[in-house]
Amino acid sequence: MVSARLSTRVAIIGAGNVGATCAYALLLRGVATEIVLVDANREKAVGEAMDLNHSLPFAQPARIWAGDYADCAGAALTIITAGAGRMAPGQTRMDLIRTNAGVFREIVPEVARHNPEGLLLIASNPVDVMTYAAQRLSGLPPEKVIGSGTILDTARFRFLLSQHFQVDPRSVHAFIIGEHGDSEVPVWSLANIAGMRLPDFCTAREITYDQEAMDAIFRQTRGAGYEVISRKGATFFAIALGLAEIAGTILRDQNTVLSVSTLLEGGYGAEGVCLSLPVALGRTGVQWVLPMGLNEAEAAALRVSAGKLRAGIAQLGL
Repeated sequence: MVSARLSTRVAIIGAGNVGATCAYALLLRGVATEIVLVDANREKAVGEAMDLNHSLPFAQPARIWAGDYADCAGAALTIITAGAGRMAPGQTRMDLIRTNAGVFREIVPEVARHNPEGLLLIASNPVDVMTYAAQRLSGLPPEKVIGSGTILDTARFRFLLSQHFQVDPRSVHAFIIGEHGDSEVPVWSLANIAGMRLPDFCTAREITYDQEAMDAIFRQTRGAGYEVISRKGATFFAIALGLAEIAGTILRDQNTVLSVSTLLEGGYGAEGVCLSLPVALGRTGVQWVLPMGLNEAEAAALRVSAGKLRAGIAQLGL
C-alpha cells in the first residue's frame, strides 16, 4: 500500500459537474500526480478520465483513470462530491439531507475500508451536515474529515467587496463563517483591505463607508448560489477551484488558513457540530482552528447557525 504521507494521489467520488471540474482544476494546478474518478455511472467516469487524459499534452504530467473504491487505497485525499444537488428554484441545501445521507451511508464506509489513513474532503450538500456524517460513518479522527464549508461563500464575499471598493479581490481579506447556507455569518468586524479595516480604508480613500451597501453585498453573497442555479442549473467552476485550493494546501503541507468546515470541540457555543471558521490545513488535515475576536452580534449569529446545523444533524439518525 502506498504511504498516505508521501502519496499525491487524489480520489474523487462523484464524476458529475463538480467532481469532473475539480479533477480538471487539480490537473491544471499540478496538485496531484494521480487522479482517480469513481462514480456509480462508470461510463461517465471513463469518459471524463478520457477527456482529461487528452488534455495532458497541455498540462502537468499526471496519471488519470476511472476506478472503484479499491483505488482509494493509498490516496492522500479523497474528495466526495457525490449526491443530489439543488435543482429546483428556491431549494435549500438543507433540503438534501435525507437523500445525501443515504448516499453517504454507501460511500463513506467503503472509502474508509480501503483507505483508513487518508483524509476526506466533503463537498456534497448540505456540506456541514454531510461532513459530520462522514466523520461518524468513517470513524476517522475529526481533523482528517474536512468540509469545503464557506470557502466558496468567502470567495464570493471577497469578490463582491472588491467590486464595490475597486480593488483586486486578493487584496480583500474577509470571512464568511458558520453554515454554508442561509444562516452563514459575515465577519464585518475583522474585514479589511490590505490590513486596513473597511471604515479606515474608506477614510483613507476619501469615500463614504455605507453599511447599507455592505449589508446588500452580504445578501448578494448569501443568495449567489440560488442566482447561479436559476441561470445555468448548477454551480461548479468556483467550488471546483476551491476544492483544488484545499487539496493543494493539504498535499503541499502549506498550513494555509481557509474557511472550511470541521468538527468543533469547544468555543463559541458551537460544540459538536461541523461548521466553518478559519482553519490551518496541512498534510495531516486540520492543524488548528483560528480563534476569532468576534463581536457580540457575530458570536450570537454563529450560535444561531450552530443551532440550525444541530437540527440538521439530528435528522441523520447517527
